[in-house]
Amino acid sequence: MSNNDDAPGLAPKIFRFSDVDEFRSSIRGLNIEFTPFVRRIAAEQVILRLPGCDVNVTRTFPRVVDAQLVADCTAIGFAMDDLEVPIRFNGAQRDRAVVVIGTSGAAYNTIEEVQRQIASVVFRPEVKDRGWPETQSSFKIFETSMPALLRLRKVVREVLAAASEPIDPAEVPLKGAAMKESLFGAVDTVFANLVSARWTVRPNDGRQFKTFQDIRALLSEDLSQPIYSEEVARKLGLSVRTMHDVVRRYRGMSLHRYLRLRRLWLVRQRLLAGADSVKAVALAFGFWHLSDFSRSYRDQFGETPSQTLDRGRGR
Repeated sequence: MSNNDDAPGLAPKIFRFSDVDEFRSSIRGLNIEFTPFVRRIAAEQVILRLPGCDVNVTRTFPRVVDAQLVADCTAIGFAMDDLEVPIRFNGAQRDRAVVVIGTSGAAYNTIEEVQRQIASVVFRPEVKDRGWPETQSSFKIFETSMPALLRLRKVVREVLAAASEPIDPAEVPLKGAAMKESLFGAVDTVFANLVSARWTVRPNDGRQFKTFQDIRALLSEDLSQPIYSEEVARKLGLSVRTMHDVVRRYRGMSLHRYLRLRRLWLVRQRLLAGADSVKAVALAFGFWHLSDFSRSYRDQFGETPSQTLDRGRGR
């Protein structure tokens, strides 16, 4: 990882990561939990902090993300690239011109199957009375016109480029405020050019997302114990089929495949923290068949659990 924390004036801060174990989100106001699909990465975060506004451009890596905004802010998210493999956002997967919005406390889920470049603009305090779509407990996704999205991307690139240039410290407040207004205008254009699209109904249904969040919370209670679909569905008042459909929509895979991946990642984090033993950590996350566990772990991370533990203790 490298960063330029000491950069003067408006200069963006740049964070680079080549190992998923070292990755952390540097975006203020956003609490992120992720499960990677890979270990070796080439991730980058470019973060510009303006008065009342943060601009973030991230080169991501294949992963599942669960995130939630903190209080008193509004976040706008969109892709900076046009790859044919779209990001699955709150259960919806589209390669059209889309933008997402969330306000104080809103949560979202994404599945990024390949490396992407995504951007977010986080305004503080929360934006009100500007005609933007309202959100509640979850982010909402909308389709806009391609010219409007391209304009927003262009403004973000121009703001980052201009902020990287030398500037008189006395001009920082005025220039920063002007950049924020340009971003406001570009977002206004995006929401003034929304396209009516039926596919947005399901991901914008707060009830669907709440069901997913309820399943997620219940599954996280004790990952050391066996998880039976029938029991989970009964506790949530759902049919087994409905529960599996919801999990697949928001996770992109079956319930038990995701749980195994999640448990392996949590084991890795514990080993890197310098656990007492591989066996103790494996059992703590429900892996009783140690030879099977070791084989799965090596297939996923390219090293044995013991090698990970040695690295953790050597830190």
